[in-house]
Amino acid sequence: MSIKIKSLIIASIACTGLYAQSDSTTKVLDEVVITATKTEQKQSTTGKVVTVISKAEIEQSQGKTLGQLLNDQAGVVVNGALSTPGSVQRVYTRGAGSGRTLVLVDGIPAIDPSDPNNSFDINFISLTDVEQIEICRGSQSTLYGSDAEAGVINIITTKKAVSGKLHSDIVLLGGSYGTVKAHAQVSGNTGKWSYNAGLGLYNSDGFSSAYDSTGKGNFDNDGFKSSTYNANVQYQLNNATSFKGFARYNNYKAETDAGAFTDGKTDYNLSNNNLTTGAGFTVKKDKLQETGLYQYSTTKRLFYYGTGSIDNYHSINQLAEYYATISLINHLSLLAGGEYRYSSMNNVSSYGNMNDTAFNQYSVYTSLIYKLDKLNVELGGRFNNHSRYGNNYTYTFNPSYSITNHYRVFGSISTGFKAPTLYQLYYNGGPFYPIGNANLSPEKSINYEVGVQQQYKNISNRIVFFNRNISDGIDFNNITNLYFNFAKQNVNGIEYELVYYPSNTLRISANYTYNAVQQTTQNRINYKDTTYSYALKVPEHTFNITASFDLDKHLLIKMNGKYVSNRYDLGGYDASFNALPDAMLSQYFLINAYAEYKLNKNIKLFADFENIGNVKFFETRGYNSIPRFFTGGVSVKF
Repeated sequence: MSIKIKSLIIASIACTGLYAQSDSTTKVLDEVVITATKTEQKQSTTGKVVTVISKAEIEQSQGKTLGQLLNDQAGVVVNGALSTPGSVQRVYTRGAGSGRTLVLVDGIPAIDPSDPNNSFDINFISLTDVEQIEICRGSQSTLYGSDAEAGVINIITTKKAVSGKLHSDIVLLGGSYGTVKAHAQVSGNTGKWSYNAGLGLYNSDGFSSAYDSTGKGNFDNDGFKSSTYNANVQYQLNNATSFKGFARYNNYKAETDAGAFTDGKTDYNLSNNNLTTGAGFTVKKDKLQETGLYQYSTTKRLFYYGTGSIDNYHSINQLAEYYATISLINHLSLLAGGEYRYSSMNNVSSYGNMNDTAFNQYSVYTSLIYKLDKLNVELGGRFNNHSRYGNNYTYTFNPSYSITNHYRVFGSISTGFKAPTLYQLYYNGGPFYPIGNANLSPEKSINYEVGVQQQYKNISNRIVFFNRNISDGIDFNNITNLYFNFAKQNVNGIEYELVYYPSNTLRISANYTYNAVQQTTQNRINYKDTTYSYALKVPEHTFNITASFDLDKHLLIKMNGKYVSNRYDLGGYDASFNALPDAMLSQYFLINAYAEYKLNKNIKLFADFENIGNVKFFETRGYNSIPRFFTGGVSVKF
């Protein structure tokens, strides 16, 4: 570990001790979370590493997308979030590759079986539809199954019940590159019924996806159009029992380019849409809470290429789950549940077709949760049966202990897994390029965490040391043209988070992430076994800091700085189509700002400035990232 990193840790601990002497009356909220154990609890009563993005913070991020907001959090990199609108966005948590962070929507896994990594497209989610976000880092496979090796991100859209028959929220904004957004939401409560429904539109002329390295400036802009629709209804049968139903439809069309450094004019684009619907029930009694749900989701992705070629994917995912939490004896409770998933996909392509393929899997899981004064312990396990590869198991052990009212230590040992995707199992690129391998086994990992958290009236610090080892990693063999279980990865890292209120009008938040990665995989040049000291697209160091000023009861100003260190990306190919060495992307530092002015309790004006210094940087080799960008608008509630 470098001297610089050691110095940062020592300084952070020193600051923790210093500020703990303060007796400010400003309170750092201890948020209620649900992702850690599937039931509501205070953050301080779980040893899991959970970061909450509140409704207030979301509303102060009106000019951002969901990917941009996630990209500012400790341990999380969303590659593509700072590229042209509609770019593919991949989530990398704690140095793990794409598809190792499970996205939940209202606590339910959101996946796309037609995606090579099973990843859900977060372009489908409008930030104005989001009520709260919970990021639970470290392996969560025991509770949430496959794809949760590095963590889960729970995007909560369910609105809290409001009194009154009708409430409306309207957001309108416009800005650089022809950007226009509009969102309308209605909600209400009448008798035993409550409801909400929303509509969102987002159009942008965008900027060129590909970077013009010639400097001639003749690359055209790549536009983006999307719409989102959502509705849910809840019926409160009695004090204990409630039922809900929900539906979401999202679609977008994005213009793209022919490749890195290569313009595509108007002949390259993609069209994606997703429909999700379902129903559920909850029963809450003194010592027993039960939840049951069913969700159906279908996704269609259509790619048009400049040669007239297409790639057309269609997938279906169904999930049914039941779980219950029961208090057994004093201080001891039991969570137990079962889950069934069915996934199918087909592909029609100019490069080769794939007929309908499917698999199903069922799981049972349980956790014992012990809480006694200052000690909290969770011990859990999961059994998973997959129709293709058979059985596997995971476990978690997660203790935490409050040393004093202000200091808490925690740790965990947990295993995780990633099941092979339908694409990896079955995809066929034609007679000359078969890549599916029906004999794949699940990728496996073991995770270790230890950390300390300090919570006081005006300051909160948390520092976490983590290690993750992945074995039997699913990788692509460029010699046999098959996916195979081969890759290994070892990550050692540090996460530090700070929230500090120097006064009632000033809030400072900051986070720092360090990832030291060693990855054994097939060399991308000569295809021999190679150990790399980095992971593609993952920086070794990231740092974010935000200062929020409440200048008076009407005016709020936020300033944000973001630093990302050097990292590697694929180097591309030479004129003879020989692979080139991985390319290093330079470090960058961005300055962003946000301001809002409340005319009254119902109307708010806001403005958002991204990349104020117009810094030229790259998330992906050969593709542009966001230039100086401005949006402004109005929010109306009545």
